[in-house]
Amino acid sequence: MRLARFLLFTAGFLTGYPHAVSAATVTLSPTQDAFVSSANSTSNYGAAGALLVNAAGLPKGEFDSLLQFNFATAKSSFDLTFGVGQWTIQSVTLQLTSANPGSPIFNSPAAAGSFTLNWMQDDSWTEGNGTPAAGSTTGGITYATLPGFRSGSDQLLGTYSFPGGTSGNNTYTLGMNSSFVGDAAAGNLVSLLALPADSAIVYTANSQNFTTVANRPVLTVTAIGAPEPGVAGLFFAGAGAGLLPRRRRRKT
Repeated sequence: MRLARFLLFTAGFLTGYPHAVSAATVTLSPTQDAFVSSANSTSNYGAAGALLVNAAGLPKGEFDSLLQFNFATAKSSFDLTFGVGQWTIQSVTLQLTSANPGSPIFNSPAAAGSFTLNWMQDDSWTEGNGTPAAGSTTGGITYATLPGFRSGSDQLLGTYSFPGGTSGNNTYTLGMNSSFVGDAAAGNLVSLLALPADSAIVYTANSQNFTTVANRPVLTVTAIGAPEPGVAGLFFAGAGAGLLPRRRRRKT
């Protein structure tokens, strides 16, 4: 009975006593990004200063955007902080800065709506060097070639709301889907695809080629280290070790 009461007490103590878990954060900039246009399906816009997500059926057509991030830096940082294999990714957020759609090929004005962010299995697409002023027809992703980089293994990371407007930051928390998290934790290239999710959205954001560095896309990755033994665990081990010899002496 004495042992049973002790175990019940200690279990409650352990449950109520938080173990120390440390966290670390790394921010990443895109290694490449681009938008594609259904109305200009063979043109590349990888060197543009903007990313767009526009609904299908609008006068200037549908716009989709792609971003790619290299997680090698994040993995190295977390390995150094916590030890190799001693951490897990807790959250990933994407920050985009709204911009004014300033080209005649864009739908305008900005309009609130919904869009999705998707993890892409295929990272072999290339940004290209086309611009809205002179869309390139070779050497980069286009609306016509985008389907060739998509697959049934791609994963939806979430559906998000754009409040409208042409300035200010919007932050989106990505879903922790298995393939996406595994890709990121391995330190690989990770590609994201933004697609319209309703018939209204006209969303323009600054790209990695935008002149103001502070307004470019930012991916924030937070990882937590493996839990460390708490004071309660040490108390339990010490108290249990002291209790067991007494019980053995009573049996003799």
